[in-house]
Amino acid sequence: MSALPSHLEISNLLYRYAERIDDGDYAGLAELFADAVITQEGTGMETRGSEDIQAMYETWTRRYVDNGTPHTRHVTTNVIFDIDEEAGTASTRSYVVVFQRTDVLPLQPVITNRYHDRFRRVDGAWRWEHRHMLDFYNGDLSQHLLQPFDVGS
Repeated sequence: MSALPSHLEISNLLYRYAERIDDGDYAGLAELFADAVITQEGTGMETRGSEDIQAMYETWTRRYVDNGTPHTRHVTTNVIFDIDEEAGTASTRSYVVVFQRTDVLPLQPVITNRYHDRFRRVDGAWRWEHRHMLDFYNGDLSQHLLQPFDVGS
């Protein structure tokens, strides 16, 4: 069992996601969701398990050859927690703003999202169970994504 209070342990999972995607570590990112499903509002997309989740990020999110990252910073804010310690379940709602800078794109926000996440305590540690992504306002995604995406634009 973690020495951290549940809300901090869950916060660390949210921030590890941001760190791993910004580092271009899609295998590490997929580990976080090994027992989870990811869904995307308005797309019917449902991706589950670390192998498929890693493939999803590799298919969609560009990495640059200079450092292997997507040249982004995911900023997660406004986290609202609902934790049931006795049941070992939790959910969060949070905002994310993705900033990006490339050789052709000055530093700017390219996506604003909302995440609805569910977690379950497994062997004393919190694990992702489900992430639902809701896009709100998209900016210039031409340097970020490998495929066209227009939900929420």
